[in-house]
Amino acid sequence: MTIRVLAVDDSRFICNRVREILEEDPEFKVVGVAYNGSEAVEKAAILLPDVITMDVDMPIMDGITAVKKIMASHPCPILMFSAMTQVGAKATLDALNAGAIDFLPKQLDDIDANREVAKTLLRNRIRMVASQGRKILDKAAAVKLSDYPARSQAGAGLRTVEKNLDYGLGKIDLLVIAASTGGPVAIARVLSEIPASCRIPVLLVQHMPHNFTKSFAERLNQLCKIRDKEAEQGEILQPGIALLGPGGMQMHVKAMSPVGLQILLRPKQAGEIYSPCIDVTFTSLAEIFTGRILVVVLTGMGADGRAGAILLKQRGAKVWAQDEASSTIYGMPRAIAEANIADKIYSLDDIANAFKKII
Repeated sequence: MTIRVLAVDDSRFICNRVREILEEDPEFKVVGVAYNGSEAVEKAAILLPDVITMDVDMPIMDGITAVKKIMASHPCPILMFSAMTQVGAKATLDALNAGAIDFLPKQLDDIDANREVAKTLLRNRIRMVASQGRKILDKAAAVKLSDYPARSQAGAGLRTVEKNLDYGLGKIDLLVIAASTGGPVAIARVLSEIPASCRIPVLLVQHMPHNFTKSFAERLNQLCKIRDKEAEQGEILQPGIALLGPGGMQMHVKAMSPVGLQILLRPKQAGEIYSPCIDVTFTSLAEIFTGRILVVVLTGMGADGRAGAILLKQRGAKVWAQDEASSTIYGMPRAIAEANIADKIYSLDDIANAFKKII
């Protein structure tokens, strides 16, 4: 089945380049181009594409505003093209909050030094984003249904009732949260529920480029009651502080007597797909940590984290996975579930409700 794409960028060169790269593969068809956000909103309504590639910085209407309008009127999977700068990082995070599914660097060289590899990665990412179309439409329909006036008899029956679940948290010495595609929004959702009284350290591993994680950590720090920051070389894990693994680096945790658990960072090595890699962090924890760890694997593509989670599980850690319905991409959580190591499989809202009880 052909994947129909709307390319949006104020650069005609970029739009033509997207068309050229995609249509090298007969699975793709660029059905239209738009040179600003206003055109994108209009053409999305007319063409009803399977995927939209969206630039951020455009005249007349920027990409973030366009994402909001498209998701409100004609929901569609959207892949953002981002400048690999701190300003670009902040704008991309805004676009993800507005409803975009994922992002890629705007320049092929920033995706991969090998041009052919970069083009393949771009096509694969658009395939992945397109696969979420049905879920996006279903969620949009559910939102519209829930907007039915609560005063009506039918609407009253649609109100959400918070589940009274026994999460079996017990005492935790360390909370570790891992995510990939869809993770920035998911992590913000659950982490913001942790109370200020929380006295356990938190580690965050999110697949993200090197110049994005600092902006993401700063955003989390604004949203959350506990302190959030990008992890630094030699930093000691502290109660009530969430440390985010820096993009482009691998984050290990080492036991350093007498100071406690310490962050050790190293550059990505040849052959390593992800940086930060979840398995790297999980495996380092499994090698040195004997306390009570809760590992939570959220939305993401692929299976990063499964091998490390198996090791942690063998050493007594509790492992939770996000469920399929609430995941943007049910890849990493599926890998945990299919490995039969998930103690619990919860929706994102259930995980957030559980985190309210962590002290």
